[in-house]
Amino acid sequence: QVQLVESGGGLVQAGDSLRLSCTALRRTFDSGAMGWFRQAPGKERAFVATIRWSGSSTYYADSVKGRFTISKDAAKNMVYLQMNSLKPEDTAVYYCAAVSSFGLPSWASAYEYWGQGTQVTVSS
Repeated sequence: QVQLVESGGGLVQAGDSLRLSCTALRRTFDSGAMGWFRQAPGKERAFVATIRWSGSSTYYADSVKGRFTISKDAAKNMVYLQMNSLKPEDTAVYYCAAVSSFGLPSWASAYEYWGQGTQVTVSS
């Protein structure tokens, strides 16, 4: 059973940067992808970014393209989300997710494993 643990959330001001980390414990698959999602109060969980474990393919939501960067260190089973130029509307609980199949899915139901989430709050 894969266990995902996020870290790096916090309270920042608009325009600041923050880096989230996700550790994939007991990862047994070399294929598949890791994704970041977020959920703001009263809203549905929304896709942020995803990256393949093998190769360098990534995919971003339009709302974060150019500001956020997803990356990985496969040897350490780590995935990162570098968030720059943060805006108040980026405030949400950010979740790390993993899927063992092919592709770069942007829908939450495709992902098999989820972390507990880490809070990111951006003040104006």
